[in-house]
Amino acid sequence: MLDCLMVGLGGFIGSVCRFLISKLPLAEATAFPLNTFAVNIAGAFAIGCIAAAAGKGLDPRAVLFLKVGICGGFTTFSTFSLETLKLIEAGAWSTALLYVCSSALLGILAVFSAQYLLR
Repeated sequence: MLDCLMVGLGGFIGSVCRFLISKLPLAEATAFPLNTFAVNIAGAFAIGCIAAAAGKGLDPRAVLFLKVGICGGFTTFSTFSLETLKLIEAGAWSTALLYVCSSALLGILAVFSAQYLLR
């Protein structure tokens, strides 16, 4: 039960931070989605730091709070990036490439399909 509370509290913080960053006027002069890009890169960096700290003995509940909660609420791209890195580090290059390409392609296709079906 305490694990769920840690994830929930972290998720609240991550989600609110994500919302606030989306309100910054970073991409007004360009068509490039700079706010989302910044969140994705910052989240990937943060989860990399947390994963490294977890390997050095960071408390498991702190890992849940930071990694699953804050990073998960902030952006799932961070988890996607970490999982891809783990595949590459394991030597599973073809699986990593399949994961990256299929996630991007099928994710876009899923959004398109949902919008098409609901019109």
